[in-house]
Amino acid sequence: MRVQTFPRAQILQEFQLRCQTLAANDNRGFKQDFEELDNVGKDLPARVGELEANKEKNRYPYILPYDHCRVRLSVQNSSPHTDYINASYVPGGGSERDFICTQGPLNSTIADFWRMVWEQNVRIIVMVTALKHKDAVLCDKYWPPDRRTVYYGLIQVTTVARKQGPDYFITTINLRQRDCPTDRIITHYYYPTWPDRGVPKDSSSLCAFTEHVRQHLQALPRLGPAVVHCSAGVGRSGTFVTLLWLMQLCARGIQPDIRAAVEDLRLHRMWMVQNLEQYIFVHHCLLYWLSGGTSASLLNQGASSNATHHGQERPHSSSGRGDRSGRRRHHHHRQMLPSDQPQNSIQQMLRRILPSSSMFNPSSHNY
Repeated sequence: MRVQTFPRAQILQEFQLRCQTLAANDNRGFKQDFEELDNVGKDLPARVGELEANKEKNRYPYILPYDHCRVRLSVQNSSPHTDYINASYVPGGGSERDFICTQGPLNSTIADFWRMVWEQNVRIIVMVTALKHKDAVLCDKYWPPDRRTVYYGLIQVTTVARKQGPDYFITTINLRQRDCPTDRIITHYYYPTWPDRGVPKDSSSLCAFTEHVRQHLQALPRLGPAVVHCSAGVGRSGTFVTLLWLMQLCARGIQPDIRAAVEDLRLHRMWMVQNLEQYIFVHHCLLYWLSGGTSASLLNQGASSNATHHGQERPHSSSGRGDRSGRRRHHHHRQMLPSDQPQNSIQQMLRRILPSSSMFNPSSHNY
């Protein structure tokens, strides 16, 4: 059974009307949607993460992977608890395991993180948190400095090169398992300005970043899942995966349902899209993207101008060869993003949808 597809302009028009309805009466619809999602997944067991042997592997004691979809590492030295890592398989439009959402590695779990990347055949890592905010460590740095090699357990990790985009970094990392002649290339996307439990200050920035990752995923052969992490691996990670998932659907001509996507994600990892502000922001970003605010050409121009300013090489954009959607695969030619929409009215509506909030800008990303 084929999923019905629609022209991009129709998707934008209907989604815009949906957002207007949700935003009416002080975001009443958004609030009701989000409240109804509150208990999703809360009855699912997370017993393995609660075990005494695994407690020190959790960055936050109350954020644990559900047992039914936790990522299992290989058992080391016949020790039964060495298969645990605070990471969950989550859907993203193609299967139940399109992504792995995980916490920012602790210093004591960096070797486990890289073992997971190797064993799951991961080729893309997306990091949507700064390493620190003021004195709080949000994620321990788990990759070596430029052109350096470090062993983390049995995995040799070499930072090969780094490029700078408008608001993010793209690092090429070479992996090799000890005594194994085969190398793997990992692309590490780092978006450091997204505040903990908040939303980015600029929707266009996140849309451009997400579109860049989306195109790269399209161009890759289907090997292993992409890893997405913030600090806890639920709020910002869930928001990013939801946005990318819905972009994939819209690019295929399929109507987006953000509430259903968040519900599905929460059945795989607790607290995905952690608060109302993030839930509204997904709608904000998807509407901005559908309206033509972040087409591939604009993304490339932004990366080019920024790279020139900073003396960095412009990151290359990947051209898509296909897309993933729903639980089925379909062939659908990409359509151009509509450019005939009244941008002023859209932006005015977005300002009504998204409440203002205080954001922080880390003074240093220490990349």
